[in-house]
Amino acid sequence: MRVNQRRRGLESGHLFCFGLGFSALHLADRLLSLGWRVSGTCRTAEKAAALRARGIDAYPFDRDRPMADLAGRLADVTDLLGSVPPDAAGDPAIDRHGAEIAAAAHRLSWIGYLSTTGVYGDRGGGWVDETSPLRPSGERGRRRLLAEQAWQALPQPAHLFRLAGIYGPGSSALDTVREGRARRVVKAGQVFSRIHVSDIASVLVASMARPNPGAAYNVCDDDPAPPAEVVTYACELLGVVPPPMVPYEEADLSPMARSFYDDNKRVRNDRIKQELSVSLAFPNYRPGLKSLFDAGL
Repeated sequence: MRVNQRRRGLESGHLFCFGLGFSALHLADRLLSLGWRVSGTCRTAEKAAALRARGIDAYPFDRDRPMADLAGRLADVTDLLGSVPPDAAGDPAIDRHGAEIAAAAHRLSWIGYLSTTGVYGDRGGGWVDETSPLRPSGERGRRRLLAEQAWQALPQPAHLFRLAGIYGPGSSALDTVREGRARRVVKAGQVFSRIHVSDIASVLVASMARPNPGAAYNVCDDDPAPPAEVVTYACELLGVVPPPMVPYEEADLSPMARSFYDDNKRVRNDRIKQELSVSLAFPNYRPGLKSLFDAGL
């Protein structure tokens, strides 16, 4: 089966996205501004109506509510993005609509899947790149690895984007500080990699212009940093006293929050720069948070 691997600029196209969440919507807005058509799925009819008001053809979808006539909706789609988190049963988009996606794959210019750096597991603070073994340490990471494999098993394998901790407008350390939810939890040697949502959109657009089916990309900034350091800087910007330092062993964290501290690694991003010629707008959290602060976000 022939796979379309053409190189191209940003001429008009049609993106369909399974899961119009935070990252996917930033990509959608970028493409809409370039004259693209965007369609896709969301969880509720209310959100679908709100997205249609923004110019996005949106349809409710979840594992228990598959889409009607997806094959028809994909007829003129040029690019497809998977952004629905896997559940205990697998990837809902592949499980419910894998046949339709596979049937369309040969004529699509690009297929992408948003994964996570959690597929690398814990490295004790060491570095990983896209060639590192995949050995997730938690259930969420294991689910992501299985979802990656499902998307890469399509007739045209998906591009994989392993996202670090995402922040951006309405979702950053500035918001947790303003809302009184910020904590400075300290675990010796612990660092996290991060990425501004605008830079995620830039990486995806660059990949769409240079398709390389099956390629995996780490999407993160240049500066893995301790979480308490990021909260401290957010407090400096807002002119408030930082919350007290709390040792990890004494922190009252939810199981979900505690699971983030199970993995400790530094993630390399050389491939997005060398293969996709991406220049990050926010190479570390400081200009990223400062830009949000200056914009009142």
